[in-house]
Parts: sequence; C-alpha cells; structure tokens
Amino acid sequence: MQLRTRALDCLYLNWALPRESAPTLPTPLRYEIHEWRGTEYVFVSALLFRLSGLRLDSLPFLRLSYPQMNCRVYVLDGEGVPSVLFRRMVVPRWVVPVSRCLARQPASAGHFNYPRPSDGPRRDNWRWSIRQQQRLELSGKLASPQVEVGPQLGSWQATLDYFRQRPRGYVVWKGQLRPIRTSRVSLEVWPLAVEVGSAGLMTECFSEVDATVWQTPHSAWLCPEIPFRFELAELRALRMPQRRVAATEGC
Repeated sequence: MQLRTRALDCLYLNWALPRESAPTLPTPLRYEIHEWRGTEYVFVSALLFRLSGLRLDSLPFLRLSYPQMNCRVYVLDGEGVPSVLFRRMVVPRWVVPVSRCLARQPASAGHFNYPRPSDGPRRDNWRWSIRQQQRLELSGKLASPQVEVGPQLGSWQATLDYFRQRPRGYVVWKGQLRPIRTSRVSLEVWPLAVEVGSAGLMTECFSEVDATVWQTPHSAWLCPEIPFRFELAELRALRMPQRRVAATEGC
C-alpha cells in the first residue's frame, strides 16, 4: 500500500537522552549510541506538522489533510539500516479510526493548535500546542543553526541528515513490529530557537526519563514543506517475541 502526501510546517524537536534512561526496544531494533562528556546518549524527536493531501496511489482523488504529532526514537534495524521507531502518533479524533483500520498504525486522539509559519511573513515567534491527558506547549523563533545540549553530530548539515535520512520506520501494532518505508525530500530548512513550556506529554510518552530533560532540546528546525511517499509493508517475519530487549542489551 503506497501513499503520498506533503508535510507542511514540519517542526523537528530533538533531544539527547542518557542511554540508561532510554525506553526498551523490540527486537531486532537497537539504539545508535553517542558519547558526550563521558556518558552514552541516544536521540529521540517529536515532529509537529500538518499533513496535506494524504492519498493512496490507487485512489488519487480521495485526499485527507490534518495536523499530527509523532514521537520517535533513532535506531538501527536488524540489517543495520538507520531507522526510526514511532513511540506515539497523535492525530485528531476523526482520523484515529482511519489510521487504525486503513494504515494499521497505533494512533491516539489529541487536540492541536499549530501556527502556519510558511503562509505569511516570518514572525519573531510562533507557538505550538498539543493536548491529550498531558500537554506539549512551546514557542519558537528563527535563529542561527545551533546545538543546545548533547552529542555533536558534525556540521549542521550532518545533523540534519542524521535525523532526516532514514529510509525505514517501524511501529508496534498488535504485538508485531510493522515496517514503513519512506521516500522524501526537504526543500528548505529554517533553524529555530525554542522554549518549551509544558512538556507533560513527552514525560508521559517517555516515563523513564527525568522530566527536566525536555526543557532543553538538542536542536530544532522547521521544514516549510516536505513532499514524501511511504509504503506500508506487509508483516513478514517481524513477529515480536514475548521477551523485550532492554536498552542496555544488543548495542
């Protein structure tokens, strides 16, 4: 099943987490480990964006548009390919049955208040808010490329590539690890400086992590538009065993 869409005003918020507090992973996924100041770290992100014109290749005239947030961790899969594991997907309530029944993705309902930075003049400050039982609220403004806290990944372009150039994604769906293969191109990137207000939603999603970590992202930027295509692959040979692998194993 192949789908096409555009992600508009896609905000990347990236954090470095101490490896010891990282959530467990389903096999065969394993973390990419980065050392900084004598401690091992892994990376997670929250992506906030609006999908525009989501459609099946086989049904090009049926299109959906809606805001979304997903939380992801950065891993290597069983073949050593840089990938992401989607920890949480939040969409409007009316999208949940579509996502679960059609795409077989574990989406949950939330309320969104997103700005549209690419629709008008570049402002000094934009605000984002996502609400479930907990909230994620933040503001951002244009800034020079920078890494606030955590391991250095090379140049700014190398940092962008680390988070974005990942052809495979995975979700856990009904006890199985389900692959998603993507193809996308970013046309423009705006580096941002962000201030995180409420981060309860991140704390809820990553309960093992000290809540103070979320106040200072590693890096942040906004992509005004990302056209991409993704394929929901079949569940071949990816059934998860009953045992889960701790973050300290197999890395």
